[in-house]
Amino acid sequence: MQSKSEQERERLKEEYKEHYRKIRDAKEKVRRSRYVKNVSDAVQKMNADDLLESVDEFLGKVRNRMASIEARLEVAMDNFTEEDDNLDDELEKELKKQQARDTLRQIKHEMGLLYNDVEKQAGELNVDKTVGRSGSKDKEKPTGNIEE
Repeated sequence: MQSKSEQERERLKEEYKEHYRKIRDAKEKVRRSRYVKNVSDAVQKMNADDLLESVDEFLGKVRNRMASIEARLEVAMDNFTEEDDNLDDELEKELKKQQARDTLRQIKHEMGLLYNDVEKQAGELNVDKTVGRSGSKDKEKPTGNIEE
């Protein structure tokens, strides 16, 4: 078992611990109360007009920045649409050229068919030549009448 002096020492030790806990708690409460007091003083010292002025200044900067960004975006979009218009114009020109080529091809083809039809019809007709006849039976003088 423990002697009386050891028991007394343990009891004092516990009292000191309790005392130090109380001191630590008191210091923590003082620190918190100072923090609350500083915040409270700062809020009371704040002038609503100054606060509103700083907020208005901040909003003005934000608005200016947004206007600048919108302007840059608009310029970029204009450039993009101009490039798009240029591409559209080029594509439109190419399309017109291609349509002209196709139309010309079609006309040439139709003319070839027409020429073939004319040749075919001419071949089917039995036509006697009257002009430039060589070795004809009649060697009469031309009267100016065209023979058929």
